[in-house]
Amino acid sequence: MNTRHDFHRSILREYDIRGIVGSTLSAADAFAIGRGFGTIVRRGGGGAVCVGRDGRLSSPAMAEAVVQGLMASGIEVRRIGLGPTPMLYYAVFETSADAGIMVTGSHNPPDHNGFKMMLGHGPFYGPAIAELGEIAARGEFATGAGSVVDRPVFDAYVPRLRQGLGEVATVPSAAWDAGNGAAGEAMSRLIALLPGRHVALNAEIDGRFPNHHPDPTVPKNLEQLIDTVRAKKLDLGIAFDGDGDRIGVVDRNGDILWGDQLLAILASEVLQRHPGATIIADVKASQVLFDEIARMGGQPLMWRTGHSLIKAKMAETKAPLAGEMSGHIFFADGYYGFDDALFAAVRLLRVLARTGRDLAEWRAALPRVVNTPELRFDCDEDRKFPLIAEIAGRLKARGARVNDIDGVRVRTDDGWWLLRASNTQAVVVARCEANDDAALSRVKRELATELGASGFTPPAF
Repeated sequence: MNTRHDFHRSILREYDIRGIVGSTLSAADAFAIGRGFGTIVRRGGGGAVCVGRDGRLSSPAMAEAVVQGLMASGIEVRRIGLGPTPMLYYAVFETSADAGIMVTGSHNPPDHNGFKMMLGHGPFYGPAIAELGEIAARGEFATGAGSVVDRPVFDAYVPRLRQGLGEVATVPSAAWDAGNGAAGEAMSRLIALLPGRHVALNAEIDGRFPNHHPDPTVPKNLEQLIDTVRAKKLDLGIAFDGDGDRIGVVDRNGDILWGDQLLAILASEVLQRHPGATIIADVKASQVLFDEIARMGGQPLMWRTGHSLIKAKMAETKAPLAGEMSGHIFFADGYYGFDDALFAAVRLLRVLARTGRDLAEWRAALPRVVNTPELRFDCDEDRKFPLIAEIAGRLKARGARVNDIDGVRVRTDDGWWLLRASNTQAVVVARCEANDDAALSRVKRELATELGASGFTPPAF
């Protein structure tokens, strides 16, 4: 007999499912997620689902509950075990499974956990996640006698990463920091296969994250990596988030290369292989990136923020490369089209090895601009989207240069500013960029003026 299940209203997100274990997320939720997802897979004619997990303390129990839920809906479950999220994606492709579920809290605090899902070879997000919630609320689960088998893919996945390097005699020396996240073991095995000098940091998978939080977009989390690069006189440093789908990079001077700068470097080689190809980046990326792609003969495409949205657009346009400011890098050139930070790291080393150009030189050669970090202003859930719509309407009425693919990104004579509603939190997200500090101040004032005209007063920024 089917039983209804209601999820906490906060956990069904745009791109995945996330919650606080013991508060908003439980093993009963994981069981219902397995049943609901299995129901959707079976409705589409599928029957086999891969399941993986990260190293969080709650993940073994959550993964087992998901497995039981999938089996209750009549699914053949293939357990791939502990590893990074991209290994789960890899398993779906290589075992010809119909779908996959990764139990991971990504870069969130240790007491959080969640689920990233893949249906066929594409992302499972947005309306599909909402549908899963509706199936559970109605108790309309498929039933059947499922099965489970262990199908580890680790020993095949790591050599597949190594293939991305190709035939090079050596590569720049590097420090690699897994942040005690799920990529640790794969990272260690991978660097053992690479030529050159490499140093592993925080490779032990530990869901308490005892050394630093595994989010490479936060400069504080890169301090240990920077210190190691400088102390050991290495060429660069590479960091990963908690589940290994986002990358952070620093050069030999300890300067951080952000996601858009990294994408510009990677695009240089991809566009040699695919002249005139489309390269996708999200709306937060610097104008420098889009200009660089065009300068190299590519077709820059600005798209909505969100790894699932980028992956879907990449498949639609057949783009060989895409990326986000957050450090998600997606390779379809020589890979599967999903975001894999370990593969992105290997491809970066390949570019550096083949060109003989130091990463710090690459960074210095990019046009210089000044910009804000990502700014996040608290805004009520039911106010954030109407706020953006109001501002967009005023700007368009004035004939401003507006891209509204995801919020509003406004070009001015000084630079540009972005304002968008977060899909996952009660905040609006902003970013500003200009050619110099004086121009940046003017861009920031324009953004603040538009917010104020809608009765929203942001904190000082």
